[in-house]
Amino acid sequence: MSKGFGFGRVILLSLMAGLAVFGLRFADIVLGVSAAPQAPAPAGSAVAIFAGGCFWCVESDFDKVPGVLSTTSGYTGGTVANPTYEDVSSGGTGHAEVVKVVYDPQMVTYEKLLYIFWRNVDPLTKEAQFCDYGTQYRSAIFYLDEKQKQLAEASKAALQPRFKRPIVTEIVKAGPFYAAEDYHQDYYKKNPVRYKFYRYNCGRDARLDEVWGKEAGGH
Repeated sequence: MSKGFGFGRVILLSLMAGLAVFGLRFADIVLGVSAAPQAPAPAGSAVAIFAGGCFWCVESDFDKVPGVLSTTSGYTGGTVANPTYEDVSSGGTGHAEVVKVVYDPQMVTYEKLLYIFWRNVDPLTKEAQFCDYGTQYRSAIFYLDEKQKQLAEASKAALQPRFKRPIVTEIVKAGPFYAAEDYHQDYYKKNPVRYKFYRYNCGRDARLDEVWGKEAGGH
């Protein structure tokens, strides 16, 4: 086999993988048609909201954390009320894909959630995460009160010296949270094969290893 042909096949396979990943996300525009109902947070619990690119992955990452009671994929940070996945995916509403994390502060602190968040995102890439590009995939911490804001900003400042490039993850006040369509909730559990295929071909874990080394994942 010639070197030229081998190189061409690598390019072709890469394109096919990329189209397959896009296909998975595009299919969700068709299948995710009804917003998931939101249960009230349990008494004594607290809420955090994080954007780290694809909310399927962020949900999976935080569900592993002891003390996390629930995760809900959704949208915030935009200008349109009750957006659909199709609206947000167009990039025109200003929303980010986010995950609302309900947690027991007696079991896990907000500081610990921040530690895990950072090590599950690429904080050096603006308006994109891994293979997903657009403002809807930006990384961000949406704080709900002044204490969360202070802790988020302190964690960002503490991490900056380890990088030569600036951390571009946003820290902004949370606006209204809209739950994503039911199809997106617990996607990694409902569709494990499709989810693993997407995550691997998106290069998420490979990039996390490059950025964070042994700290990648934060667990």
